[in-house]
Amino acid sequence: MTEAVEYDVVVLGGGPAGENIADRTRAAGLSTALVESELVGGECSYWACVPSKALLRPALARADARRVPGLAGAVGGPLDTATVFAHRDYWTGDWSDQGQLDWLESIGAHLYRGHGRLYGVRKVAVTSPEGEHHVLAARHAVVVATGTRALIPDLPGIAGARPWTSREATSAREVPGRLLIVGGSVVAAEMATAWQALGSQVTVLARGPGLLPRMEPFAGELVAEALREAGAVVRTGVSVEAVVREGSTGPVRAVLEGGETLEGDEILMATGRAPRTEDIGLETVGLKPGDWIGVDDSCRVPGHDWLYAVGDANRRVLLTHQAKYQARIAGAAIAARAAGAELDTGRWGAHAATADTDALPQAVFTDPEAAAVGLTLAEAERAGRRVRAVDYDMGKVSGAGLYADGYRGHARMVVDLDREVLLGVTFVGPGAAELVHAATIAVAGEVPIARLWHAVPSFPTVSEIWLRLLETYRG
Repeated sequence: MTEAVEYDVVVLGGGPAGENIADRTRAAGLSTALVESELVGGECSYWACVPSKALLRPALARADARRVPGLAGAVGGPLDTATVFAHRDYWTGDWSDQGQLDWLESIGAHLYRGHGRLYGVRKVAVTSPEGEHHVLAARHAVVVATGTRALIPDLPGIAGARPWTSREATSAREVPGRLLIVGGSVVAAEMATAWQALGSQVTVLARGPGLLPRMEPFAGELVAEALREAGAVVRTGVSVEAVVREGSTGPVRAVLEGGETLEGDEILMATGRAPRTEDIGLETVGLKPGDWIGVDDSCRVPGHDWLYAVGDANRRVLLTHQAKYQARIAGAAIAARAAGAELDTGRWGAHAATADTDALPQAVFTDPEAAAVGLTLAEAERAGRRVRAVDYDMGKVSGAGLYADGYRGHARMVVDLDREVLLGVTFVGPGAAELVHAATIAVAGEVPIARLWHAVPSFPTVSEIWLRLLETYRG
């Protein structure tokens, strides 16, 4: 047996969550090893958030410019796809993680390249690409940060159809003439926006009643309306029963419930995520391989005082910024426990990831953008809160009209009537993603509406939507 190398903390997975754990534990003076089998930086840096936004930014900038008098006529042509792709490649480092390796070295964390598996209590076994074997022992904590992979539904013909997942959709080097997108999620909506703008004829097939099902219904409605105006086909309430591709390079067909067939050159399955926990040794510590890993609010696994799970693997929230947040919380908890300090795990405590449930922000980079934080009206009502929804047409705000001719958008705040604080806020409209952090502060800080009245928005900005919402609430 290989002799174990000891560290204070061993992190299994080098994506955003794993990197942030390493950063926090090293800042606390704890020796830390990080194990990664692919690229340090993970899904977000190379196949999700970063490349998708690089593809989307030109589409959104062109859409905004077309709404500006004096500029609209100058931006009527197609996007320069080669330049867009080159810009995306720049932001992914051409799929090299050298910059991340330099950062790891700068903080003093030790990287082990290879496949890591739990090897009983407080141990991780690593097999390198060259076949070398290492055993790492953790004095204080092992952290699972292995993330998720795209979930491909088990449909007839799916294997031979070679469908795109989010990885192919963000890294493709050619524009498909016709792109079928199965799903109504953020990935589906964003990739429909990007590839329609890049020249594909996009067809979105969503099983549910609308797009963006985790947001207020008007968000998905406005995004679907804009996609249709851009030339995409958006169909809701449809189910794909089979997928067939003709030969190795032929078109792909989606067979719908009832027998209707749709044809495309590529098909993107944006149908959810599955945990990458099937081969990381969970069985050696009494957990089930392939399952999500349940954790408490400090991201520690119940019944295992040394084991933590952060990011997508724990299923609390499948968003990069929340994975980083959980890592900061868990890193602080690990450091406190290592020092024998008392933990603050109460609501909004230093060692509790309260924002995962009470102030979760998200931004969707479609045209129009959709951004939200906290609870939707339906979620608040299901939770038994006494609430009121306050709505306002964002296009009626002077700053919105100056931002773009014909600005279309909608805002809603969900007010807790018993405490007169905000439980949730949603904005949909061009540039809406940059509004959400103010809402996040209001929700996380539980700022009373009486105090928000004194938070004066600058004129003439889109942020005046806050004043209009508060005026509507007061009557």
